Amino acid sequence: MTRTPAAGRSRWSDRPVLRSVRLLVGLVLFGLALALLVQANLGLDPWTVFTQGLASRSGLTLGQVTVVISLGILLLWIPLRQRPGLGTIANAFVVGPVLDLGVALLPEPTSLVLRALFVVLALVTVAVGTGLYVGVGWGPGPRDGLMTGLVALGLPVYAARTLIEGTVLLIGWLLGGTVGVATVVFALAVGPLVGRALPRLALPPTMP
Repeated sequence: MTRTPAAGRSRWSDRPVLRSVRLLVGLVLFGLALALLVQANLGLDPWTVFTQGLASRSGLTLGQVTVVISLGILLLWIPLRQRPGLGTIANAFVVGPVLDLGVALLPEPTSLVLRALFVVLALVTVAVGTGLYVGVGWGPGPRDGLMTGLVALGLPVYAARTLIEGTVLLIGWLLGGTVGVATVVFALAVGPLVGRALPRLALPPTMP
């Protein structure tokens, strides 16, 4: 079905305050989830492995590098003809500072049980956070938009995701990013968890 201009405007005019709150809460949860993975020290998701590797070489914080990477990815959207939404821009500027705040405030557990608990909590928080901010309908995050741009060029979804995340994981690992058991667990579990969370947390349009 072709989306009409009125339909395109409806998400902006439909409960904007509620959507803004859900967007912000979702992004804050996402940033905290990444901080939990960092503090668990059992391995990071592919993009944070890349971020950590760059941070270790640049002297910038994880959050600062996250923002820089997000803005760089948005430049790649231009040749892919992807259009950012308000949620896309918010993602680029909110997740990084929250990640730094979380790393500063959250303890670094020493026992394996607590570290594993941090990983589980991170996975659940990523799923809920993603469900909230994507469910607002104001645009995907920069990294997801990169994937959908490649899909629009003809790559299957699994191939686009594997290409992107495999590349950043390898580069991040070579730069010194932390790869471990949590990296594998994240790769296997985050998709199904987000798949369950998104339909439950997406904000449906109001009936006319």
